[in-house]
Amino acid sequence: MADEARAIAVVLKGYPRLSETFIAQELHALEQHGLCLRLYSLRDPTDGARHPVHEEIAAPVTYLPEYLVDDPLRVVKGLLRSLLLPGFFPALRVFLKDWWRERDVNRGRRFGQAVVLACEMPPDVTEIYSHFLHTPSSVARYAAIMRRLSWSFSAHAKDIWTIPAWEKSEKIRDARWGTTCTAANLEHLRSLAPRGHQAKLFLSYHGLDLARFPPPPVRAARRGDDPDDPLRIVSVGRAVPKKGYDVLLDALSRLPASLYWRFLHIGGGENAAALRQLADRLGLAERIEWRGAQPQGEVIGLLREGDLFVLASRIDKSGDRDGLPNVLMEAASQALCCLSTSVSAIPEFILDKQTGCLVPPEDPDALAQAIAQLAKNPEMRFSLGQAARTRLVTSFSKDACIRSLAARFGINDNARDAAGSR
Repeated sequence: MADEARAIAVVLKGYPRLSETFIAQELHALEQHGLCLRLYSLRDPTDGARHPVHEEIAAPVTYLPEYLVDDPLRVVKGLLRSLLLPGFFPALRVFLKDWWRERDVNRGRRFGQAVVLACEMPPDVTEIYSHFLHTPSSVARYAAIMRRLSWSFSAHAKDIWTIPAWEKSEKIRDARWGTTCTAANLEHLRSLAPRGHQAKLFLSYHGLDLARFPPPPVRAARRGDDPDDPLRIVSVGRAVPKKGYDVLLDALSRLPASLYWRFLHIGGGENAAALRQLADRLGLAERIEWRGAQPQGEVIGLLREGDLFVLASRIDKSGDRDGLPNVLMEAASQALCCLSTSVSAIPEFILDKQTGCLVPPEDPDALAQAIAQLAKNPEMRFSLGQAARTRLVTSFSKDACIRSLAARFGINDNARDAAGSR
């Protein structure tokens, strides 16, 4: 049982979200380590389904006003009460300094959410922890200053690469500690950390809870030479620019006519309609199944029926990019051969020609050639898929990855055992 005398407020962009099950997995693991959590979400997601792990998390969820005009009385009440907090005016000075350098209406919204958070957190909250370094960490930082609490963060992908360097540097300076999920991210953040603050940053891969995944299936040795039993190319990811699905569709259009295949995709996203239109223009529509956003059970089912997993990640025009997509590890749990790109932290898990295959981003010719080669060689696919699963089990399992994070909250294995025995 968690220690009820000490609680940690966790600030989230949106909760629960199917696309962020790695966060839910972490929250569940921290509760298992004996931590009492209170969740504060900046928005109420519209996902129509939940991951099973969401049902296992005991922490209550409070939704802050996504737009201040939606709940003005709550915001005004928070503002009036926050005036009495010891750190309100120091927090206001930090906010005004931020706003002066980036005069955006969203800055004001973050401060409004922070006053609500600072006033509504119960007295047992002793620190604040935020997921994502952009908006959630701004809210956590302002609220922590108001309440004179320490705060920490977990940084991931877009939040690292799309906010100004000065903002990252100052948040690192003010946080008690920060973690990120890839070595590439860690190197970047440490390069921006003020002198003397580099050591507070550490690497913690998300890891995968293998207990939630079945053993790998026995796969058919398809070679793409049978029109009645085509090769099954699968992918899971949001239809957004950084996932590179337009490049993947281009690559599929370049495959030889003698190769029989189907492409199966799971994921929602802002570019879903545009991708369907592109598939139509390329003459691929009859070979593609767009299944939309689906719960975890459907994702696992897709990974089990696939012959090859492909993710054409890229750095988009805004600088946004993947970190280490969790779905690559999920595919590896099913010993499914992965083909991806040498972007960001993907090569930290997919070792080219050892645990999968990598091609340069934005290169549909190279992607098409790699697909064709793997399609005709099921033995290579089986070998790479098994090697990826071995790497997952030995270096990227949940238990190995959560231990260092729990220690930052003052929980070690002995404390965990004591919490579980009470």
